[in-house]
Amino acid sequence: MESAEATPRAVAYSALLHLGIVAFLALAMLNCTRWESVADVLHLPEAMRPVTCTRVVQLQGPIIEATLVGPVGAPPPPAARHAQKASPRHEQKAEPKPVPPPPAPVRVLPTPVPQPKLRDQEKIAEVAQQQAEQAQKAQEEEQKQRMAELTKQKEAERILKELAKVKAESQAQQRRINLETQKAQQLADLNKANQNQNVQNVPVAKQAMTGQAGTSNDAYIAALQNAITQNWLRPDNIPVGVVCPVEIVQIPGGQVISATVLPSCPFSDVARHSVEAAVRRSSPLPYKGFEKQFSRDIIFNFTVTSSQ
Repeated sequence: MESAEATPRAVAYSALLHLGIVAFLALAMLNCTRWESVADVLHLPEAMRPVTCTRVVQLQGPIIEATLVGPVGAPPPPAARHAQKASPRHEQKAEPKPVPPPPAPVRVLPTPVPQPKLRDQEKIAEVAQQQAEQAQKAQEEEQKQRMAELTKQKEAERILKELAKVKAESQAQQRRINLETQKAQQLADLNKANQNQNVQNVPVAKQAMTGQAGTSNDAYIAALQNAITQNWLRPDNIPVGVVCPVEIVQIPGGQVISATVLPSCPFSDVARHSVEAAVRRSSPLPYKGFEKQFSRDIIFNFTVTSSQ
């Protein structure tokens, strides 16, 4: 009984559902204008209307006619289309072809060196060892020769040093002999002069540097003797009365330019230098009062007196 009652109810529900679907589809197919018409009939307010149409904007002013150009516009007339076909096409410039890159250089491998056989390698090693031994022997021989030459050179230098030493000693001995000979000769000359009484006494000037005591040559010689004697550092073992000639070069005023002992002087080298130094230290020599006796070049016989 219950199933018989439920069947008509289910059929009714199904029919209502289908009617609702059909009504929804019908409403969905209505456009915006129909919806607004229905809403106006039902007097629905703006907030309750499900659909609202977009209002067309009305512009004021005259109507402007225009022709659309481009893909959305109308196609051109046949005459214009024919003119476009007849117009020459723009020539397209040919683009330069890309230059292909140069080919990569091919690397050539060196020719493999043939490897010698084992026997050849042993022979090469033996030859190399022999050459090394020969080179070492040659180096040792060369070193021995250098040592021998160095020894000879040292020996020669030693001999030369000894010869130089002997020569220096011989020269020193010869100088001592010459000095003793000169001393002996001086003593002999002095003894001979004393025996013959030919030694001249040189007068001593009363005023050594002015020459006011007289105007003769003897006074000038005495003034020179006195001036040089005062500046002479007398060496030892020089006897009294020995004469040593000295060449003197002077200028007006008595300034000494040079003083040179002549070879006939019996003095030793030391005594000769002492006389020359005494003449130079006496500069200026006596000049005032002896202008008439003055001479630029004179040979003065310096005499060793007892007053020294």
